[in-house]
Amino acid sequence: ARGLSEGKVTAPMASPRAGNAPPGVDPEAFSWFQTVDTDHSGFISVKELKQALMGYNLSPQFSQLLLARYAQRSPNPSIQLDRFIHICMQLQSLTDTFREKDTAMVGNVRLSYEDFLTMVVTRML
Repeated sequence: ARGLSEGKVTAPMASPRAGNAPPGVDPEAFSWFQTVDTDHSGFISVKELKQALMGYNLSPQFSQLLLARYAQRSPNPSIQLDRFIHICMQLQSLTDTFREKDTAMVGNVRLSYEDFLTMVVTRML
């Protein structure tokens, strides 16, 4: 869970508040969370998540899907640090797996249903 650039997770620029990471939380992940949390609410909104994931070239609907999956139900869903880190780690893991199959780097792969399940199960469960 770090800054995203060209679909890769990278460390963000140091934040002056990065030294205040909660115990057990990677300071870089905490710094990235603070960078993405532009309104300093302590939560990531759908607008902030869309901005954070821009390097992955995903649809706005996908950001909304992620929030619907990981946020508590509310009129304005948002996520806290732990869920933000989880989303970023899962997305990076799945992206790495996809890239193993997308050797031409075209953004599309052809695979069987079992290959798809194997990719997901080995990365997510």
